[in-house]
Amino acid sequence: MSKIDESSAHPVLVGKLGGLSLGRQVAMLAVWPLLENMLTFLVGVCDVMVSSRMAEGEEKVAILDAMGLGSYVGWFFNILQGAVAVGVMALVSRATGARDGALARRGMGQGAWLGLAAGIGSMLLLLAGKGLLVGMMGLSPRAEVLAHEYLAVLAWSGVFSGTMMAINAALRGSGDTRTPFLAMLVVNAVNMVLSIVFVYAPEPWGGHGVAGIAWGTVCGWAAGLLTVAASLFRKECGGEMVLRWCREAIAWHRNTMVRIVKIGIPQSMEVAGMWSIHYFGIQTISNLAQNGALGAHMIAIKIESMSFMPGFAIATAAAALTGQYLGAGSKPMAVRVVRFCWRLNVAVMCVMGLCFVLFRVPLVRMLAGDSDHHLSMATPLLVVCAFAQPAFATCILLKTTMRGAGATKIVMKYAFSIMVFFRIGVLWLLRESSSLTLMGVWIVFAVDLTVQALVFSWLHFRGKWLHVDV
Repeated sequence: MSKIDESSAHPVLVGKLGGLSLGRQVAMLAVWPLLENMLTFLVGVCDVMVSSRMAEGEEKVAILDAMGLGSYVGWFFNILQGAVAVGVMALVSRATGARDGALARRGMGQGAWLGLAAGIGSMLLLLAGKGLLVGMMGLSPRAEVLAHEYLAVLAWSGVFSGTMMAINAALRGSGDTRTPFLAMLVVNAVNMVLSIVFVYAPEPWGGHGVAGIAWGTVCGWAAGLLTVAASLFRKECGGEMVLRWCREAIAWHRNTMVRIVKIGIPQSMEVAGMWSIHYFGIQTISNLAQNGALGAHMIAIKIESMSFMPGFAIATAAAALTGQYLGAGSKPMAVRVVRFCWRLNVAVMCVMGLCFVLFRVPLVRMLAGDSDHHLSMATPLLVVCAFAQPAFATCILLKTTMRGAGATKIVMKYAFSIMVFFRIGVLWLLRESSSLTLMGVWIVFAVDLTVQALVFSWLHFRGKWLHVDV
């Protein structure tokens, strides 16, 4: 039985969300992140399609393996910077619910500075450590060269992406998901167009191979940051809750920074742990006896990300609303938000899982081109993926809303412990038996998600995440 009372009244939120039903609030906040995620997916698909058609034979296998590693590194590269964004969103959403406009604006401004610092730090870390990352992966000599080329350029995107993610998180926490979408529209459009130009256009613009794809990413983040930063100059500072650039937002404010860092540190520790865990996983995959396993894994992940799009969009809306209702002093409404979105997330992602099973061959063929080798390895993975969707939907929703409530320590403790057990302990034992296959790795991942879903469901009903100070 739940320890949470759900009987209190529905408080009125500020701005456009005020007076709307819960379903309409979720729809208003989720539609823009959904469109944003769809754009990001299209860019990822574009990158894979461009890279899979740059060469044939062994060169294609090397390119896809290098891009597989690059995709994982880029993913965690952004998640590391996103630790600041988690703290920013939790603080700004609480401030918005409490109708404290000054705190909301300070949260955005201080978060932008912290995001810039995180972006520069992650850039330096990747530039210094890319040799070790690639060297330990067990790639072919050609794939190692290509991975070095890609990561050496991708690192420079941190200067722009860290700051932009912090600003976007503040806007989402305040209830504005449209502006971040428009900024990410610019990021993805510039990324897609320039990646194609830098690879296929005549020299000197084209002919840059995988480095050209990375340069498209860097330029996209730079353009997106300029877009979202410019949007915050539209009006003078004032008004009840609108986020804008003004002196109180960007001036040094130690207490606000400390509050953001207090939430972000557990998240950054979780990310660092996840980095190690996932790195062990992709190292295991790259050392499998199956040639091209890492490339096939990347293709299946790209397809699986189609279910992430609505999943994370709903979770983003739920996190913003959870923080705002907690800021407004209504814990029962925060719980109601989570449970409504939880049911919705499971339903939507299960439908996506069914599509993965029914259309797995054409989906893989779209990314792998005419590579029957990758087709044979990647298609069975989508069946495993389909069965894991209910657990995955639960993990996405509950972990995101707990972070949005500021309960990053709880998420770090339990997520990290379970992942260490399955994704390092169990994988290591299976790897030592020399009988591990790519399908076996994905089954371990699915079991890990199932256990996490059960544990975080228990944590949700236990209710301690509602009582975290932000």
